Amino acid sequence: MAPVAQHQDDPEDRTAPSTPRVRSGSLLVSATDLTEPTFRRTVVYIIEHNESGSFGVVLNRISDTPVDAMLPQWSRLAADPGSLFVGGPVHRSSALCLGTLRVGARTTDVPGIRHVDGRIAMIDLDSDPGHIARYVEAIRIFAGYAGWSAGQLEGELRNDDWMVVSALPRDVLESPHVDLWAKVLRRQPLPLALLATHPIEVERN
Repeated sequence: MAPVAQHQDDPEDRTAPSTPRVRSGSLLVSATDLTEPTFRRTVVYIIEHNESGSFGVVLNRISDTPVDAMLPQWSRLAADPGSLFVGGPVHRSSALCLGTLRVGARTTDVPGIRHVDGRIAMIDLDSDPGHIARYVEAIRIFAGYAGWSAGQLEGELRNDDWMVVSALPRDVLESPHVDLWAKVLRRQPLPLALLATHPIEVERN
């Protein structure tokens, strides 16, 4: 019998990698028994992961504050609904911005844009929005971030607090009306996809 062909890793892959590992551009999906309010049913986009630690932003925690109220110069580029999102418990008084680059955009050495992975980049909010608009489809601004010191995230992974899966470019700008936690799990291979049906409030079932 001929061996089954192995497909190369694709950054747009719709399933989890066969041997998940944390890297820039990974998603951390909270486990069903992680009930701590800050991270319950959250999806975290990892911006940086190295021997010094890790940091990223929670993608599915919208705030009541419109971008226009805090950073009006960026409101035109902000993805709907144009609100700040709560990126995590660390430094909530500071803002961090991610953007989805236009297909084919060349951003090497472009001031104000730092590539993260695929079509996702960090945007310097001190840069000129008019200049940035040439390269990005839309942005999302986060108040605060989620951070782990050296070895801390690895400990949480050993404790099965998180599932590591691949991100799609649209995940970063997903509408808050979509249950991103369930949506990301639903596109994973079985048995992981079954977790998407886990009830939001277990005590009600």
